[in-house]
Amino acid sequence: MPMPTPQPPPLHPLLLLFAFLILLLPAPSVSATTTSTSNTTTTTTQQFREAPQFYNSPDCPSITSLHHDDVDPDESDDDHMMICSYQAVHVAMTLDTAYIRGSMAAILSVLQHSSCPQNAVFHFVASATANASLLRDTISSSFPYLKFRIYPFDDSHVSGLISISIRSALDCPLNYARSYLADLLPLCVRRVVYLDSDLILVDDIAKLAATPLGPSSVLAAPEYCNANFTTYFTPAFWSNPSLSLTFADRKACYFNTGVMVIDLDRWRGGDYTTKIEEWMELQKRMRIYELGSLPPFLLVFAGNIAPVEHRWNQHGLGGDNFRGLCRDLHPGSVSLLHWSGKGKPWARLEANRPCPLDALWAPYDLLETPFVLDS
Repeated sequence: MPMPTPQPPPLHPLLLLFAFLILLLPAPSVSATTTSTSNTTTTTTQQFREAPQFYNSPDCPSITSLHHDDVDPDESDDDHMMICSYQAVHVAMTLDTAYIRGSMAAILSVLQHSSCPQNAVFHFVASATANASLLRDTISSSFPYLKFRIYPFDDSHVSGLISISIRSALDCPLNYARSYLADLLPLCVRRVVYLDSDLILVDDIAKLAATPLGPSSVLAAPEYCNANFTTYFTPAFWSNPSLSLTFADRKACYFNTGVMVIDLDRWRGGDYTTKIEEWMELQKRMRIYELGSLPPFLLVFAGNIAPVEHRWNQHGLGGDNFRGLCRDLHPGSVSLLHWSGKGKPWARLEANRPCPLDALWAPYDLLETPFVLDS
């Protein structure tokens, strides 16, 4: 929905200063991957420079050793300890060649603004058909100190449940992997921050990870109750009394699933993956929504989530799902900038058609430029 155009918040000068400082950092190491679009796959070489290493502040909690049977016994002791640590900040993201440039920038932003970056553990979900070795090498080359695991996601498990949406990129099976985190991640991982790949943080992720979930909420996310909630579902949904009553006993508001804090224990206990799949199965029989993986989350959770301040998801910077036009920030402070929508900052920068706010993403871009490669 249209938003009032705010004055740029005071955070902008600081971020632009970061842009200048980061671009001056030396970065000798590179890694390669491929890129793809929704319709075709083009093999190209992308080289990423090595990111600086970031260190914990003195008051960071120490990581205690926890051993669990569901963790790979071949992992080193340090990796095993981190994967199952309750003191670690667990971050989940999907990983693929199409969005790898965005993913690298998101990882860098998390580490750079974290007070305890060495306590961060990344859980990457990639298609089971993807070249996991290439993805692993790409991450390791730019972040050799990073603690992470890559989990294969079987696309066929969900592909039969996906209905065509308003934008083909939303129909990718990996876009639905967030619904299966409780099954994919080790049982010892009890809470995770899920992040999309088209965002950057400019604040400490530990603050977001510590969001209170109350006595029963399964997830937390910023809610937007001024959005027209009815537009996320079709007239066929609202005209069916048995379906429209889904929200009768809750104050349902729109929330964006690109930034969520999830209690995986509660998710597993409530079998919420099955609940989401049931709505997707109904969608195959009668069209009740148009927008990819978001509506099933709204059907299951809207009105029952824990609140998060809006500063943790300044979303919509990629424009709408059709044209991807430039947008400004919403009013208020900023902790996370999210280029949800059709337009992605790396694509617009590559095409020399950037939006003003894409300059805030650029300092975190680890892609080696031709100028650097030729020097």
